[in-house]
Order: sequence, then structure tokens, then C-alpha cells
Amino acid sequence: MTPRSIFANLVRSDNGSFSTVYGPFLLQSALQPIFRSKPDTGLEIEAFEGLLRPSRDNEPVSPAEFFPLVSPVDMADVDSILRTIHILNTGRLNRSRAGIFVKFHPGLFRTPQEMRQEVDRIKVASHEAGLAPERIVCEISERSGAADDIVVAFTEHMQAIGFRIAIDDYGARDSDLDRLKRIKPDYVKFEASWVRDFLDTSAGYALLRVIVRQMLDDGIDPIFEGLEELWQVDLCEELGVPLMEGYALARPELAPTTFNENFPESFADFTSLQSGGNDITLGVSRAAVVAPPPVLAKPVFARPARAFGRRQSNGE
Repeated sequence: MTPRSIFANLVRSDNGSFSTVYGPFLLQSALQPIFRSKPDTGLEIEAFEGLLRPSRDNEPVSPAEFFPLVSPVDMADVDSILRTIHILNTGRLNRSRAGIFVKFHPGLFRTPQEMRQEVDRIKVASHEAGLAPERIVCEISERSGAADDIVVAFTEHMQAIGFRIAIDDYGARDSDLDRLKRIKPDYVKFEASWVRDFLDTSAGYALLRVIVRQMLDDGIDPIFEGLEELWQVDLCEELGVPLMEGYALARPELAPTTFNENFPESFADFTSLQSGGNDITLGVSRAAVVAPPPVLAKPVFARPARAFGRRQSNGE
């Protein structure tokens, strides 16, 4: 894989979705909704998380199996093209405000020049997707292994451009709290197993309430992910957690997804899109604008009648 152009290795399917290839592997983009809880309108899609779905000879391969097979000299380029397809596929949804969470590994950037080049690629991809910079969320894992100074420099650079920052795998350890003060992210995604353990006890529940309130006071939006049961969603709402993600709400779907049909925006949003919707060119025809749904009293998310079962690892 060569860095000639961020679009050089793209594959556009008949359904309009973008993917890429690496050797014998087809690398597809899956999107999973992140919902915001609003008192008056229920749960609405705030953003999507971009997830890798590799396959070989039409057989699925887990991300955990795929990444060890990537040559170290190709890893940065593979990492970059995955962000590109997630961003472009989110743009194809033609939603007026939903963002896209894309994973970053600051340790892959060996020089400031490499970081600037990647920023330029993201800016081009977001422009082609019709997404404003604030709709791109750069997600950095607490387990990335990168030195704090590198992460802080990276996040400051991204925020100066207008991108937003999310910290993933947060577990409320003392070291995590110290990093938050330095990085000043826009979002914090709590480690799913840690949250589930704390939701199971009254003491853990009380601690989560304090942590959530403190983050909101500091201007950080907490995200609880990996929610598998509706009772967990109910407890999150009682805690005042603004953003939630998990199988109890919606499973990831391969692009182009059915989320516009299942979780439409308001009629006003669709009207705005029709008058000036996103246009992903890339030398192909204008992306079709999704027709407005029938009359919607308000964009309320209707919860499923049952949970969707245990959550498996989503990978990249």
C-alpha cells in the first residue's frame, strides 16, 4: 500500500459504500451509532464509531487476526485508509449533524511531518464527505502506549484545526485522571467491562454518578459503551450519562447501513439536506439524498423490545 493519494486504494461498491484492499483482504467499514439522551426527544444518534470488518475470499476475519498480518512498514498507511473509508461512508449517510469517531494511534507518527501529512489526509477526506471538522472525533485509547507528551501534542494540534478528541478505554485509575487534565478531551469513553461491574453494585453506581457529574462540569461528555441490556441503558439515563453505545441500542452495520431508515433525523434536517446536502465527488456521481420520512412529531428513538445479547469485540 502506497501513500500516493488517500483515494488511490479506495474501492466504491455498487451500493455507494467505500472499502479498500490490502493484499488478499477486503477491508470494509462498519458503523455503530452512539446515541445522545435528550429529555424531550428521547435517544438520538449523535455520532457513529468506525469499525473495521476484514474478509478474505468472502470469509470474515477478525481485526485481531488481521492486524498481526500487516507489515510494519504498511501499518501507518493501513491505519490512515481505514479512517478515510469510515469518514467517507459516514458522509454517504447525508445526515446533517452526526459525527464519526475514528481511532488514532499517536505512536505511529514518528515525526511532526508525518502527523501533519495525516492531518491533511483527514481534512481532504472530511471535505469530500461533506463533514465539518467538528464532526470528526479523533479517538485515542488509554492503552495506546504512546508517551503522554506525544499524545498531548497530537491532541492540541487536532483541536486547533477543529477536530474533536475522545479518550477510549477510560477506567478511572489515578493515572487516567491525571491524563485527562493534560489532554482535555471532548469525550471520554468508559471501559465497558469496568462500567458493567460498577453498575452491578450500589456503591459502584454512586461512584459513577460522581464521576459523570464531575466530567460534565469540566465540559467533557462521558460515553458508556458496551451496553448489552436495557436495564443498563435505564441506569445510564438515571446517572445522567449523555451518550451511550451498545448492542442493546443498535448493532454495527456494514456501510451503507440502514440507520437512516431505522433512526431518521427530523423532517427539518432532511429538508436542509435537500437544499444543500453533502456531495461526495471522487470522480463519480453525486450521492443520492435520502428522501424525508413521513411526518415525524419529533425524532424519538424507540427502544427495541429486547436486548441483543452479549457484545463481542468490535476490533478496530
